[in-house]
Amino acid sequence: MFIAKIKDNLSADEAQAALPEGRSQSVELYGRRWLFSPDPLETYPVVEPATVKSLDQDFKLSSRKFKPEDTYFDLSPQLALSPDKTLMVAGPCAVESYDQIMRSAEFLAGLGIRAFRAGAFKPRTTPWKFQGLGEEGLRLLDEVRRQFGFTIFTEVRSGGHVAAVAEVADVIQIGAKAMYDHDILRGCGDLRKPILLKRGFGSTLKELLLAADFILQGGNERVALCFRGTRDFESETRFSMDIGGAVRCREMSHLPIVIDPSHAVGIASLVPQLALAGAAIGPAALLVEVHPNPAEAKSDAAQALSHEVFEKLYRQCQAVAQAVGKELY
Repeated sequence: MFIAKIKDNLSADEAQAALPEGRSQSVELYGRRWLFSPDPLETYPVVEPATVKSLDQDFKLSSRKFKPEDTYFDLSPQLALSPDKTLMVAGPCAVESYDQIMRSAEFLAGLGIRAFRAGAFKPRTTPWKFQGLGEEGLRLLDEVRRQFGFTIFTEVRSGGHVAAVAEVADVIQIGAKAMYDHDILRGCGDLRKPILLKRGFGSTLKELLLAADFILQGGNERVALCFRGTRDFESETRFSMDIGGAVRCREMSHLPIVIDPSHAVGIASLVPQLALAGAAIGPAALLVEVHPNPAEAKSDAAQALSHEVFEKLYRQCQAVAQAVGKELY
C-alpha cells in the first residue's frame, strides 16, 4: 500500500476524478488529505511526489510509518492530553444511582481530578448482572459535568448507542468486548470526538492497531489505546497487565497509550501496585475505578478502590510520574 499527500489546491472531487476507479481512497487526517492506493503514486498528478511512502505492515493509519511523531489531542474544551503529563481518569465502573454518582464526583473533584469515568451502558459477560442505567445513566453523567466541570468518559455498548452516548460523553470508550464490533468502530470513525479504544483481552497488538485504523479511516484522528489486561494461563488474577506490550505499542504506533490497572488485575488490593507500575512508563493517562462503598458496587466490586485508598494512591502516582519526568493531573 502506498500513501501520499493530496495537493492542497485540489478539491476532494477533483482529486477523486483523477484516480483510477476503485483503486484508491482518500482520508482526511491531521490537517491534510491523504491518498491510499495499491499502485505506486509518484506519477499521480493529484499528489505531492515528495510525500509518497510505502506502508508495508497491515495496520496503516495508526503506524509510526504513517505519522512518526506522537499524537496528542483535546479531550474536551477544558482538558487535553499532553506529552509531559499523565491524566488521571477516575470514577466508578457504573452509574448506579444519583446518590452514588454525586458522592463519587464530589470526592474526586475535591482531589482536583478533572476527568470522570462511569458506564451508563454495561456490556457484561453474563445477562444476570447489572447492565447499567442506560439513558438515565447518561442523564446523570450530564448532570455531573454541569455541576463539577468534569471531562466525561463513558462506554458505548452497540452501534445503535453511538449517537446517544456522543451527545453526553466527551470521550467515548469502546470496551474490550467491542474491539471487533465494526458498527461501533465505523460509527466512532464518523464522529469527531475522542475515542478510548480498549484492547480485547485475547487480541494482539496488531489486531488492536487494525481496530484503531477503522476509526482513523473514517476521519476521526482522536484515538487513544487502552491496555486493560490480557487473558493467559494465570487464574489468580482476573487478567494479566501487559506493560511490555504497552511499551512496544508505543514504538509501533503514534497513538497515545492509556493504562487501566483496575480491569487488568481485578483485585482491589493489587490495583494500587499495578497503577504505580503503569505510571512508571509515563502513559498519556491512567484509568482507575473508585467507589464510595466498594462492597455495594453493582459492577466489578472486587476491583473498586475506596475513597481512602484512592486518595493515597493518587498522591503516590503523582510522585512516580514526577520521577519519570511527567506531571500527574
